[in-house]
Amino acid sequence: MASAPPPSAAKLYSANSFVSLPAELKSDTYDTSREKRRAEAERLAIRCQLKRQYQLQLNDPSPPAIIDNPALVRWAYAKSQNVYPTFRATPRTSFLGAAYGLGPLLFWIFVLKADRDRKEKRIQEGKYKRPFSVFF
Repeated sequence: MASAPPPSAAKLYSANSFVSLPAELKSDTYDTSREKRRAEAERLAIRCQLKRQYQLQLNDPSPPAIIDNPALVRWAYAKSQNVYPTFRATPRTSFLGAAYGLGPLLFWIFVLKADRDRKEKRIQEGKYKRPFSVFF
């Protein structure tokens, strides 16, 4: 016999008797669909669970050496490790990639070529004596 699916996070979350229900969950303050309210309730429940987990670690009488903030860990993962699944190539990102990749290379080619041409011109005019070099 198949077991019933576990209840959602929104169903597990209930308002505390000492604290009123947040304005985000009061249906009379806004007019949205039932699915949107359920999704918001689940997100709020996840945030509350993460906050509770952090508070339990923080107020532990024998705390661990490093206290992890689970919300911060999730944010750091989404910001740094999970970039490519959500990256979308656009003309702007393509231009910026080319500018940052080829720009410095082209700049230094131009600077070194201009310096070499200036020295060669001064040598041709006789204003600069070419130094002895084994490799040139």
